Order: sequence, then structure tokens, then C-alpha cells
Amino acid sequence: MTARRWLLLVAALLGATLAARLGIWQLDRASQKVALQAAVDAETARPPLGNGDLTGTPVHRRVVLRGSWVAERTIWLDNRPMDGRAGFYVVTPLRLAGRSDAILVQRGWAPRSQADLRQLPPLATPAGEVEITGRLAASPSRAYELGGGSTGTIRQNLDPVAFATESGLALLPLTVVQTDAGGADDGLLRHWPAPDLGLHKHYGYAFQWFALCALILALYVWFQLVRPRLRRQP
Repeated sequence: MTARRWLLLVAALLGATLAARLGIWQLDRASQKVALQAAVDAETARPPLGNGDLTGTPVHRRVVLRGSWVAERTIWLDNRPMDGRAGFYVVTPLRLAGRSDAILVQRGWAPRSQADLRQLPPLATPAGEVEITGRLAASPSRAYELGGGSTGTIRQNLDPVAFATESGLALLPLTVVQTDAGGADDGLLRHWPAPDLGLHKHYGYAFQWFALCALILALYVWFQLVRPRLRRQP
């Protein structure tokens, strides 16, 4: 075997091995996400927490909280589609009953006016004490931001730490994704997408790497073994 053919063999084996290892790594990442999804499902299945149980609690845990809305601190997160329509996610702090702190609540979705993009839709915010149900999240959902969109009533994203300083509220380092209006007709939609851990993405990447591994080996066999033999035949 010539030096050139040895070099091609080594290159093919290295390329195929690397692609196979990357495919195995993606499958390992997928298995980690499966375990994480099982942990999320286990937290969701546990009994909901109340106002006095919010210290050190994990995300995705269900909650039933009582408190009063801090309506004047409502933030409208822009560029948040739902059911194929453009609109806002409405985020309002909830001052917790029996406590001195508050928590941000991603209350629901409201449509955007196509005639005036800066016009806010009407929002019914009950006064007095309310009860809400939802699940805990680390922070309000984020969207791509070019810059300059994190101040004012309409924002691209909301940083809870910075907002706590801005608003003067003692905010917990958690957010509630509200799932039930609690009997109040606030006009908001809550068709929240299920938490996506990217499991199918890892399977897709693994398939691509394994396909590349098979392609490298197939090309080597064809061009270095099969095709030369066919050429030598009379």
C-alpha cells in the first residue's frame, strides 16, 4: 500500500471516529436531558407550595400564592407570540400576603395593536388580595435583544435583580408563570409552551454525526476499494 493510500486510510478512520464520538456525546447529552425531564416532572407532581414555602424552592414546582398586585409596576415584554399572534407577556409583581417581599408573576399574554405598536391593550388588574396558581421559573422568558430595550413599560427583557433596584421592591429570586386566573377575568391568555429541554435537538445532532461517520466510511470503501477493482476488470 502506498503512502498516499495509508494517509487516506488514517484520515478516514480519524474522521469516522471523531464523528462517531460526537454522536455518542450527543446521545449522552440526551440521556442527561431525559433525567432532567424526569426531575421536572417529579417536581410538577408534588403538592403546590404556599406563601411560606418559597425559600430555596426549585423551579418548575407548582405554587398557590396569595397577595396583592403592584399594578403600577407592570411590565409588558414585547415580541412574545402566542397561538401565532404577536403580542406581549404581562409581568406584574405580587406583594405576598403575610410577608415583606414580592415575586414577579408572568401573568399571561395580551395581543398587540397592529395600528399602533406602542399602544397597550386594556388590562384588568384586581385590587385587594388575590390568589393565583402557577409554576416557579428562574426568571421571565427572554427574547433576542439588540439593545436599549430593557427600560420603560414596554421592554424586550426583564432582569429581576435590576428591576428590584429600580422598583424598590424586595423581590424573591424566582418568577411565577401563572396558569390560572383564579376566577378573575383579566382577558389574558395562558397557553404557555411546555418547558423545552432540547431533547429532540440532541437526537437530531446525533443522527447527523452518525450519518457523517457512515458517509466517510462508505466513501472510503467506494473510492479506495470497490472502484479500483472495477477499473481493473476487463
